[in-house]
Amino acid sequence: MTSDFEGRTAIVTGAGKGIGRATATLLAKRGARVVAIARTRADLDSLAAETGARVIAVDLADSATARAAMEQAGPAEFLVNCAGINVLESVLDMTEEGYEAVMGINLRAALICAQAFARARIAAGGGGAIVNVTSIAGHRGFPEHLCYAASKAGLEGASRVMARELGPHGIRVNCVAPTITMTELAAAAWSDPAKSEPMMVRHPSGRFAEVDHVATAIAALLSEDSAMVSGAVLPVDGGFLAV
Repeated sequence: MTSDFEGRTAIVTGAGKGIGRATATLLAKRGARVVAIARTRADLDSLAAETGARVIAVDLADSATARAAMEQAGPAEFLVNCAGINVLESVLDMTEEGYEAVMGINLRAALICAQAFARARIAAGGGGAIVNVTSIAGHRGFPEHLCYAASKAGLEGASRVMARELGPHGIRVNCVAPTITMTELAAAAWSDPAKSEPMMVRHPSGRFAEVDHVATAIAALLSEDSAMVSGAVLPVDGGFLAV
């Protein structure tokens, strides 16, 4: 059976590490031509060697640079907005620098990439799919995740608007909201057992997620198996939000 991704192009931001890298690798295995966008050249070079992905090294925090990267990426059928950072700050300790850094990558860059992708898809006649990677932090209040939570909840709200406005053009837009996923970013926030163990026991599955769990959920939402799914948020959380 022909894969939904065979011979089609997928742009993946944040592809150098973590969920983004796992997603780029999975889509390439399933036949997609992957365009991988990330900040660190070494990460991209190793990804290209492993998967054959075309790579673009860029810091998406700069709006003009983000737009240029999407133009360089060229036409594609799929977009996965996976680039994300976290600055651990409480309500009382929040800084403008932390706010700008988190919101600039997690929200503004995702909206710019989605806008550029949608404009290109509409010019090409429509169709395609976007998956935005959010977080259960947008649904529950975790200490020191003030700006991170705001960015992820904001991206989910924006995704519903995208689904409404882009649906008539045949473009589907969905989100995956992972629980704590074993990435370098998560390790910085959850390395302390005193913090991670109380969180672990709140998962009916009894574990945190691995990057491949999230990547396969993203692929499912991009595929034609999800042809009537748009404007949805799919938790990849081992049941955390259900209890």
